[in-house]
Amino acid sequence: MSNNPTWQEFSRNLLRYSDPDIWLDLSRMAIPAGYADENAEIIKRAMDEMRRIEAGEIVNTDEGRMVGHYWLRTPALAPEGLGPEIKRTIAEIKAFASGVHKGEILAPGNKTFCHLLLIGIGGSALGPQLAIDALTGPDAPMSVRYFDNTDPDGIDRELAALDGELDRTLALVISKSGGTKETRNGMLEAKAAYETAGLDFGKHAVAITAPNSKLDKFAEENNWIGRFAMEDWVGGRTSITSVVGLVPMALSGINIDQFIAGAAATDAKTRESNMRDNASMLLAIAWHHAGEGRGTKAMVILPYKDRLRLLSGYLQQLVMESLGKELDRDAQQVHQGITVFGNKGSTDQHAYVQQLRDGPENFFATFIEIRKTRATAGIEVEPGTTTGDYLEGFLRGTRRALFDSGRKSITISIPCLDAYYLGSLVALYERAVSFYAGLININAYHQPGVEAGKAAAEQFLQLLNRVETHLQSRQGQSMTAENIAEAISTDPEETFHALWHLAANRPAVIAKPGTSPAEDHFSLAGE
Repeated sequence: MSNNPTWQEFSRNLLRYSDPDIWLDLSRMAIPAGYADENAEIIKRAMDEMRRIEAGEIVNTDEGRMVGHYWLRTPALAPEGLGPEIKRTIAEIKAFASGVHKGEILAPGNKTFCHLLLIGIGGSALGPQLAIDALTGPDAPMSVRYFDNTDPDGIDRELAALDGELDRTLALVISKSGGTKETRNGMLEAKAAYETAGLDFGKHAVAITAPNSKLDKFAEENNWIGRFAMEDWVGGRTSITSVVGLVPMALSGINIDQFIAGAAATDAKTRESNMRDNASMLLAIAWHHAGEGRGTKAMVILPYKDRLRLLSGYLQQLVMESLGKELDRDAQQVHQGITVFGNKGSTDQHAYVQQLRDGPENFFATFIEIRKTRATAGIEVEPGTTTGDYLEGFLRGTRRALFDSGRKSITISIPCLDAYYLGSLVALYERAVSFYAGLININAYHQPGVEAGKAAAEQFLQLLNRVETHLQSRQGQSMTAENIAEAISTDPEETFHALWHLAANRPAVIAKPGTSPAEDHFSLAGE
């Protein structure tokens, strides 16, 4: 006897839109019929908060900011004065990209730009990376490389991939404040690389930043090619339909009008006040039910499309940075969040699906189906069967195998993967996150934990400087981490890590391992 839901249960739990043509199947989530009624009060709160967001109320109360990424797709909803600005920015982006592609905006020596170096981190990189990887191919007007970390080896690797063509590479530096250290470091590394190649960095550089930020002023003072203003009311993880995502997408040849239109279409459908016709609210309710309103189950993202291999990383930030909070809006300690991980199907059937089926029941899966598997006719790998048929078979088979083992899953289906439907999918998740935050009463639009990590990093850098200064003051003298920590009044473990970092990266610092960390000795070589 099949454990699958009945045909009637499946039909009742499948929401299908016609435009955008998105299907949301919750039939394998085992949500009780009365769950929405039992949670009517928090559902109303979430609906009300979304209305306040789109009306321009300052819901990001901790930072005193409006939350306006939904206006980017429907400027008519924006507060007075912002709508024309949004439209004007989009026109400027398209004109700039067209100028680059047509050779009207050139590198020195009248050379066309054929490569793009994107320098950013977090939402300033993840959104563009997802869209460009999903929607472009070898015929794209520009190839793209990324400085999306402060890893010097990674930076060197990306520069090497440009294969001596920095003179034809446009550098796009993305940072709202201009003070984000990883992006600032990447910019300085890029600037040094251009100068080493005998090039004027400013004649190859464009800034996306807040007006009057450190980066904005630096770009102006150094006569960069262009500057695009980043909106104060758009957060990094929801910036894919802002200048942050649209500029690199347009430069990569993606139809940004279609991307925006897809997002706007989903926004319109998920403004529906009837919860049963609101896909994003249903998605949020499914998450709430699966994790008992406390995020007790991880969300596993399984897109059955190679072009969506970066989707799980993108959703990781969108969901976890938004929902992972210690305190709720009433300052009560709640430690909320949903863990997100994933890769792609059917690759994962040969990796961690084994544990998903037979291991701990600590997750729910989300299958992403692209109904049209190939743009061309392709071949039959067996009589009457294509590789795309196999891909669909693995999706359905894995879904069935998980359900038969008592594992819950959601299936989201779109007809094809293009700019319109990627925009639709992004908006579906953005709004689900907003609704879920309303259900659990947290501020989804700030990131105090990220700021705490930045502060701790600064403290370590200060310690590093103090440790190095102490070694220099006692050149040639061999000391332990405890000796140095006591002398400069610091934590011995942190001092130990600083010393080993210096030994690995400063040739003059010598480390001699002992039988334990306490017996390791460090010194600065004499001249």
